[in-house]
Amino acid sequence: MDGELIGNTGIVEEDNSIFETIPSCVLSSQKGLEALEQAIDKLLSTQNPELVIIETSGSSHPMPLIEFFKDQTQLKLVGVFALVDSLMLAQDYNDAQNLIPSMQQNMALGKRDTTNLLVEQIMFCSHLLFTKADRLAEGKLEEIASIIQSINPYVAALSVRFGKLPLESLLELPEYDYFKVAQLIEELKPVLESEQQNDRPYSLTTRVIKDDRPFHPQRLWDVCQQYLGEKVYRSKGFFWLASRDKYALLWNQAAGSISLEITGSWRAGVVEDENHGITEMEIEHLKQQVAKGTGRFGDRYCDLTIIGDKTQVDHFTEALKTCFLTDSEIELGFGGHEFVDPWPKNIVKITN
Repeated sequence: MDGELIGNTGIVEEDNSIFETIPSCVLSSQKGLEALEQAIDKLLSTQNPELVIIETSGSSHPMPLIEFFKDQTQLKLVGVFALVDSLMLAQDYNDAQNLIPSMQQNMALGKRDTTNLLVEQIMFCSHLLFTKADRLAEGKLEEIASIIQSINPYVAALSVRFGKLPLESLLELPEYDYFKVAQLIEELKPVLESEQQNDRPYSLTTRVIKDDRPFHPQRLWDVCQQYLGEKVYRSKGFFWLASRDKYALLWNQAAGSISLEITGSWRAGVVEDENHGITEMEIEHLKQQVAKGTGRFGDRYCDLTIIGDKTQVDHFTEALKTCFLTDSEIELGFGGHEFVDPWPKNIVKITN
């Protein structure tokens, strides 16, 4: 999923040897750490990088990675960045006020879930990035930040608005201070040793939806309003709506926030558009490419990955599957029927 998005930027086409992907496991697991070591060896043997940026999944625990780099001789760890979804804290943890009490309750019960993971990621990070700050009411971020920084008073904090992070903040960083987390490592090590054997800890599971049909816009809207609970942590992928069949859409959900982004036009959509604005030669080329597809609707398809607690993911996934058009609705669509579409019509483009 992310590989396709990065590939569309042109960076990979210029030099695809600067990227390494470690799929199918949490990076802090034993399997993940072994794959990480292999990826680093490969990068260092083919490149001479000044900086290596590692993006982990949200389910990755920082401690095994910090211990890994503490023993590294080829690389120096200079920063551990934790992205904290400030909107999620506002919605699911009562403006972060319930976060520490929830953690304390887990500790009293001997329970470990994603609340433990979130708090421990904050404890180990050197830089704290509050994302979606632009989605909060005035004054809320300061309230949330004061609670979160009490968990790690030494951390450098920064609010991120509209997903923008100044790259210079990644460049000149001091070496990670292992001394500050030495006691924390000692306390957590016995607990995390068992988690390290698990490729998907914290009761997290993944479901994938693949279909060539479009979503019914009204049913999709209703399902998201009704079934998107707080334990569906992340979903991402490509899809199309019956009411907007020309556009390839990117689905990007984190906690209770969903964004739909136009990533381009389906080839089939361009071919079907009478006002396509391209040459006959280009149209013929597109038709040949569309004809190679195996789906019923040219190159259009839906491919979503959903991550969350086992108790909720199946519930949400099955509800999403009911949003696809039925055979009779597909016939209606080909007959010119216009489907009710409650999704926002405005297209917002954010520039630097």
